[in-house]
Amino acid sequence: MPTVGFLYPGYSAEDDYPRLEAMLAGGAGSTGTGGETPESATGAAAAGTAPAGPAPSVRLPLVHTDIGEDAHRVDALLEMGSASRLAARVADLKALGAQAVVWACTSASFVFGREGARQQVRELAGVAGLPASSTSFAFAHAIGDLGVERVAIAATYPEDVAELFRDFLMSFGTEVVGTRGSGIITAAEVGTWGRAEVLELARAGDHPEAQAVLLPDTALHTAAYLADLEAELGKPVLTANQVTVREGLRLLDHPLPNRPALGALFTAG
Repeated sequence: MPTVGFLYPGYSAEDDYPRLEAMLAGGAGSTGTGGETPESATGAAAAGTAPAGPAPSVRLPLVHTDIGEDAHRVDALLEMGSASRLAARVADLKALGAQAVVWACTSASFVFGREGARQQVRELAGVAGLPASSTSFAFAHAIGDLGVERVAIAATYPEDVAELFRDFLMSFGTEVVGTRGSGIITAAEVGTWGRAEVLELARAGDHPEAQAVLLPDTALHTAAYLADLEAELGKPVLTANQVTVREGLRLLDHPLPNRPALGALFTAG
């Protein structure tokens, strides 16, 4: 079966991945709106298994990397995304059948800058012997897939880190019309946010000129709320775990299913 492996830093919103696997298969509310909390969606998520439903069309196994210091701070993020930390868990992903690998972290990839993030991916691909990418490049590719030119960033990060993400996107020619940081230091805190906080973050970070709104933190639970986010803002919303999975499918050249509950990114084609 097609299998994308994800390297995920620490423990925050990793249960988005079994949910997204189930939604890709047509289960877990794949045709309706969101509204369920990640906890109510599946008691199996903590064990890394997908909720009950249709058999998956693609497998999305995940392993946790050593996060080091949990801090949205440049020095901590550079260490979190170091080659040695990523390489340490690659063999575990390959043992799970991964045919491509994605570093499921935005901040600890864009913090290196565009060329540094590209080198990070090259090194990961070299260690794995597989196609590789990261969430930062996933956002750049997703913006292109949607065909939008102007975006707003609604980040959980402190302002200085959010601005580094803005600079990364601008290096691809994307116009960033608004950037909002929330000042949250730890992924652990972000992982406690529920539907109300996620919708408020998106509303606060929206901009009237933005054609899409980006929520860049993979520590943020968003899989259950994608349809709600787009209904609330009336425009496409790209979230970190959503685009990371899309990037994995791209690496495998896997057909993209039409899944409205996964947002415009999964209906644009």
